[in-house]
Amino acid sequence: MVLKVFFPSCCSSADSGILIGRWISEQNSAVILAVVHFPFIPVQVKQYLGEVQRVTKVSVSVLGSWSNSKQEKEESLSEFLEDLGTIFCHEPWIQISKEGDSKFWSCSILQKHSKNPQEEEIILVYYDQRKVMLSHLHPPLDTAGQRAEDASKLSAIFDTVARSQVLFMTDRYDEGPIKLTHWQSDGVEASIIVELLKQASVPACMLLTFLLSLLSGICRSRGLKFWPLSFLWSKLSTCEQLGHRLQHLQVISSNKKAQNQNQLMRKANIFVSLLIDVALGILLMSWLYRKNRIGHLADTLIPVADHVAEELQDLLQWLMGAPAGLKMNRALDQVLGRFFLYHIHLWISYIHLLSPFIEMILWYVGLSACLGLTVALCILSDIIALLTFHIYCFYVYGARLYCLKIYGLSSLWRLFRGKKWNVLRQRVDSCSYDLDQLFIGTLLFTILLFLLPTTALYYLVFTLLRLLVVIVQGLIHLLVDLIDSLPLYSLILRLCRSYRLAAGVKFRVLEQQDGKPLRLLMQINPLSYGGVVQTYRLPTYSCYPRDSWASLCKKLFLGELIYPWKHKGDKQN
Repeated sequence: MVLKVFFPSCCSSADSGILIGRWISEQNSAVILAVVHFPFIPVQVKQYLGEVQRVTKVSVSVLGSWSNSKQEKEESLSEFLEDLGTIFCHEPWIQISKEGDSKFWSCSILQKHSKNPQEEEIILVYYDQRKVMLSHLHPPLDTAGQRAEDASKLSAIFDTVARSQVLFMTDRYDEGPIKLTHWQSDGVEASIIVELLKQASVPACMLLTFLLSLLSGICRSRGLKFWPLSFLWSKLSTCEQLGHRLQHLQVISSNKKAQNQNQLMRKANIFVSLLIDVALGILLMSWLYRKNRIGHLADTLIPVADHVAEELQDLLQWLMGAPAGLKMNRALDQVLGRFFLYHIHLWISYIHLLSPFIEMILWYVGLSACLGLTVALCILSDIIALLTFHIYCFYVYGARLYCLKIYGLSSLWRLFRGKKWNVLRQRVDSCSYDLDQLFIGTLLFTILLFLLPTTALYYLVFTLLRLLVVIVQGLIHLLVDLIDSLPLYSLILRLCRSYRLAAGVKFRVLEQQDGKPLRLLMQINPLSYGGVVQTYRLPTYSCYPRDSWASLCKKLFLGELIYPWKHKGDKQN
């Protein structure tokens, strides 16, 4: 049998005493947590360990004795340490002794109550108690078989140290009957600034919770559920982003304590994401209001809109002629071209009607950047959608007309083959048609077939324009999703304190000596940056449908509409 003793490296210079920790019988391992110095009263030690066990729910007990010959010169010390095994009665009783400044320690096992004592090989594993205490183990996502078993063994070690936090709250300056050596024995690690922030966060969270509950109550009021407001709230990405940030603020300001490490990290990631988002928004706002950039932007917006309208007019004039030498149906071509030219004329009139108010609108819109860079980007996306609304109308008109002809041709093609679509059974069935039905169907099929190229050309041109606008809006929303979902706090933690995010451990073999136990050094393997993003990525909403390329091509061929907004069922959890 192999017995593994996990010994904290911070206790290597501790005075002689007894070892307290947890015995894991399933793994035949002993996790040493602290050293109790002489002098002590055994009854008081047992009472103290009972209180620690009641609070931490960890079976902490006295596992053995520790002898540091550099500190103690008495010859009878070894016999006294052996006699302690009869007082505390732990089986097996571990005896670890350090002689002077030697790196090689003696370790022995006493089994007084065993009938057939067996010699066990001892492995002494040194670990950094502070890093193990503050770290959180992330086993591999594809744990299976041996990997899962190894992860559970490591979790038991990490869980033992993490749950024994009460044991580490006493230092050598405490006026208690028991003196301990552990990673915080020289003083409890804390920060005055952090403690002050913790005390100040309670009333701040209460005030923020009240304001958020009031705001969410207003948002859920019946007045906002009627048609115009509910339609705008569901279609504008700015409203969606504000609702998303409102949920984040509710998570941060919640008085409910985080149940586990993942919830705590999620709160920290949301807080850092909000902080950086607002900081970037304030920087953008300060840049916009400096040197009258709002006025220059307003003066540039109207000429750009006029230029886009002129380019569309030239494009329609080109389509009304002989585009690329194609022979179009002249009557339908003239009707569609004049119809779209009239819409462009209306759009130019609308833009010039709003031109006196553009600067004032942009000035107030720039103030929204104080809510965060993501809100400003969503407003920019909505402004692009409003400025290109005529292109969206052209796309809808062309798509509906093209879709009508495609479905009409498919239905008439089934008529030629003696088939029809059964609406009740949702399938194609056989059907017999008379001569008049076949004659009318032939005429309609011929008309639709010869008019299809003209309609398809207009649909193709306006679909490409619409896809260009959707790509620009999609890039903006990708940036918004990146800011919303990126776990910035976890990435900073991985960069500065990588041991806080442990993916596993590795053991390094130290220098050996004959007759001494095998010595290993346990080191923490940090989680990779990709694993950090995958583990702690924040949920976001998707403003664009995540269709596959095959589904998107099918929609484009059949003339189905591609909506730029999010549907209610597309939310990511």
